[in-house]
Amino acid sequence: MTDSDRVPHPGVPPQLFEQAYEGTPPWDIGAPQAAFVELADAGLVRGDVLDVGCGPGDNALMAAERGHAVLGVDFVAEAIARAQAKAAARGLEVRFLVHDALNLAALGRRFATIFDSGLFHVFSDRDRIEYERSLAAAIEPGGLLHILCFSDEEVGEGGPRRVSQAELHATFNKGWRVTAIRPARFASHLHPGGARAWCATIERARDV
Repeated sequence: MTDSDRVPHPGVPPQLFEQAYEGTPPWDIGAPQAAFVELADAGLVRGDVLDVGCGPGDNALMAAERGHAVLGVDFVAEAIARAQAKAAARGLEVRFLVHDALNLAALGRRFATIFDSGLFHVFSDRDRIEYERSLAAAIEPGGLLHILCFSDEEVGEGGPRRVSQAELHATFNKGWRVTAIRPARFASHLHPGGARAWCATIERARDV
């Protein structure tokens, strides 16, 4: 995400995310998001896993601990460095890579499961279109995409863009099937008890 068109809504410069890693970012809670643990417990994490916008890697590491081959990507180099350090400390073989989420086709492979924890809600309407295409290039037919994003039921104006269920359905209305959108919480240092969120499970069509 280096060109000027790829700016998270509402006009937040990508440098803000890089600056966040000069300390501890709000989303670095030192553990996986509960929503993703629940998905894994329910058997909804399958095969090889891609964690897009993996940050410090806790969701990816959780999947690896359960026996999945995992790749985590993020455009912030410091996030990847921290994720790699965590994997090494735990003796886990997880690959982490600095990479643009809007060009997942360049990875040259497809995954059975994709995690998105707090990435979808930073994109503008324009970039959502490109992001959906990028995800489609990286997921297997019949694969599962899990998105955890701030909900339009979260009060206040601070933090990322709020997302409605209708927006999720509109973004993934061709070649996908939204199988569930569940109320969830997005844990962060700025939201005691977690911000209101949606956890969406979206299946890629098998005939695409």
